[in-house]
Amino acid sequence: MNVDLATALLEKYGSPLYVYDGDRLRDTIRHITQSVPYPHTQFRFASVTNGNVALLQIFRSIGWGLHANTPGDIYLGLQAGFSPDQIVYSGSNLDRSEMEQVLNWGITTLNLDSLAQLELLCDVYQTVGRTAPQPPILGEPDNLHLGFRLNLPELTGDSRIGVRPEEFPAAVTIAAAAGLKITGLHFYRGTGTNATQAFTQVIDKVLETASLLPDWQYLDFGGGFGYPYKHGGVAFDWEWFGRELTDRFEKQTKKINLVIEPGRAAIAGCATLLAKVISVKWQDEIQVVGVDTTVANLSVPSVHGGYREIEVLTTQDSITHPTNVCGNTTYSRDYLGKNCQLPALKIGDIIAILDVGAYGYAMSSHFLHRPRPPEVLLENGTDRLIRHREDYSVLLNHQIFAPSI
Repeated sequence: MNVDLATALLEKYGSPLYVYDGDRLRDTIRHITQSVPYPHTQFRFASVTNGNVALLQIFRSIGWGLHANTPGDIYLGLQAGFSPDQIVYSGSNLDRSEMEQVLNWGITTLNLDSLAQLELLCDVYQTVGRTAPQPPILGEPDNLHLGFRLNLPELTGDSRIGVRPEEFPAAVTIAAAAGLKITGLHFYRGTGTNATQAFTQVIDKVLETASLLPDWQYLDFGGGFGYPYKHGGVAFDWEWFGRELTDRFEKQTKKINLVIEPGRAAIAGCATLLAKVISVKWQDEIQVVGVDTTVANLSVPSVHGGYREIEVLTTQDSITHPTNVCGNTTYSRDYLGKNCQLPALKIGDIIAILDVGAYGYAMSSHFLHRPRPPEVLLENGTDRLIRHREDYSVLLNHQIFAPSI
């Protein structure tokens, strides 16, 4: 992003500010789509990474569906205009009311986390589902696609998620008692994996495991695709991955539907968090820069890593210094960047924190009671607001207190 555009956006919308490049997002979606030539492929955006409805509508306009981890993901997807049959639910630990809600919304594909969740679904289906007020699929068991999230330590590591192959026979029996079938398997490699081979080398084993299901019809193959936050580092190779998948699936003796659910890989690179320099001080040779945003506006470092590339937009000085970029709180770990090499900065300079489209706003919080920034979408040379800036009143939402005390 150039300095003129950044300055104009900050003057119009204020600082800090999330800025999404819609044109780049569309290009990334098309690149991923075209990389997998297998004809029976459905792409579902993992909206856990970003739930802004305006961005979800871009995915829908290009023909992708939605991958939901929670009922909240489903709710946002429906608000964005996705039909229930375009949404795949792959989550864990729904209670009864949530399971009823998911079915009443008309979700047709569910990848469940345990036999207990299957038993709950079957009970809801039998006792509530058939009389649901909005029953596009209930009462039509062949239209309800049930699968399991796979737990196979040799592939998935030490994970709490999923069902092991030795549990498949019991699952088939439980489903059959309710007039249902287990038709799918969901393989999740892990969060943010850039090593393409980590996916390609397990395709055969995943297919072999899925074939243990007598009514197998679909495979949901990831989740977990990474993004190269360190520019120039290892990046996931979508063309290689697509060729390997297509080769294996075309060798199957029956048509298997393939579901792929990119999240971070699709949306991380399209967004920038703009911020202004508020203070500058020096501690020996280290430049300590204070900005008007906070680590609470990025993903939780312990979960999704703390590194982001940082660019300075308002100076072209080629001499750089070791720099810590610090947020506007007293939290000891409020570093937007640590040990960066940046030029000498001054108050009012603009920095751009890159690649914040995934787990940026989605994992932002009111930690230390800072309202969250707005979001702006750039498309075809124009900008528009897609989420308002919060003010301090948001901190009182849903609180109950006695004002006179």
